[in-house]
Amino acid sequence: MQRRTLLQGLMQGSLATLGLLSGTRLFAAPATSSRLLLVFLRGGYDAASLLVPLNSEFYQSTRPTIGIARPDAGNPNSAIQLDANWGLHPALRDTIVPLWQQRQAAFIAFAGTPDTTRSHFETQDSIEAGLGAASMGPVTSGFLNRLTQVLGGSAISFTDALPTIFKGEQAVANISLKGVGKPTFDARQAQVLAGMYQGHRLDTSVREGLDLRQQVAREFEQEMQAASRGAISAKGFDAEARRIARLMRERYQIGFVDIGGWDTHVNQGGALGALANNLADLGRGLAGFAQEMGPMWRQTTVVVVSEFGRTLRENGTRGTDHGHGSVYWVLGGGLGQAGGTVAGEQVAVEARTLFQNRDYPVLNDYRAVLAGLFQRLYGLSNADLERVFEGVRPKDIGLA
Repeated sequence: MQRRTLLQGLMQGSLATLGLLSGTRLFAAPATSSRLLLVFLRGGYDAASLLVPLNSEFYQSTRPTIGIARPDAGNPNSAIQLDANWGLHPALRDTIVPLWQQRQAAFIAFAGTPDTTRSHFETQDSIEAGLGAASMGPVTSGFLNRLTQVLGGSAISFTDALPTIFKGEQAVANISLKGVGKPTFDARQAQVLAGMYQGHRLDTSVREGLDLRQQVAREFEQEMQAASRGAISAKGFDAEARRIARLMRERYQIGFVDIGGWDTHVNQGGALGALANNLADLGRGLAGFAQEMGPMWRQTTVVVVSEFGRTLRENGTRGTDHGHGSVYWVLGGGLGQAGGTVAGEQVAVEARTLFQNRDYPVLNDYRAVLAGLFQRLYGLSNADLERVFEGVRPKDIGLA
């Protein structure tokens, strides 16, 4: 009995890490009907190719091979005009533009963090933790974990391991998109594990967790057999987005997925090429996610972020280097008049306005912007927001 008690204690810790159980019923219905999916583009994507400053001669002169041409009805590879100041990358013509036209998509220009290390890992960790900069101290919890606690809801991470953004006290379900189609436990292992908990107070939670893992594995299996891939890429996200939507629609209030492949130092491409392919796949995934959410799309918000932007000037290898300010995406069926806009504080793109003479500046701090968004979405009090982003004053830019 002592050995069994020890094994159960060890397994309980492992199961909590896997998201199979929590202090409460993890798989209960969410506290509210709103859905939030945060998409993290790891690698620092080139926001100046996504959102093209149409009135900037400086932009055109500093990007001789990777710049996106101004809108031209006779050139399908030119930017798509969004308003008087901004154009969108042509790879998103058939996916994000229709959402924009329906006021279900918006962008936040010059967004980001005050962190200036230009380190992928340090900046990613500081953003996920909800800190102002990487130097602010050790990471003890992530801001989506704290938000889930405040809402009393349920959350899922579509990642290999639980990321920093979900680190903390709240147990969070975790489904890897790399290994989908392969059950976490085979039938024999699942039977042994379930038997260990027979008659235990955790019996029901463990069985529910095992059933969920098997169900999700079966649901993703067909897609993964069709295309074998390693780390989740933009193409991988495109393939799995609808299944992600079904889980979000039916079970979870808050979701997170990260997508790699955005570090474009060499041969980035312009209207065509590596970055364009990534954007096209991302756009298809997001459009498919929106469609699969069905009527729930009106109560869903998707936020797309990255650790930083990239240098405005093209480098010597036809790419871009680590930068600072970025452009965030906000999608949702309930944006209303806030949709179809480029939101937040803005500045003309000129040499004199660059940060350290190389990058977009950060004029819209991501913590303040997200705090304002969460306040609109969930009606959070200032005390609630303080638990999510300590010491941050929410900035309401009218989205959601």
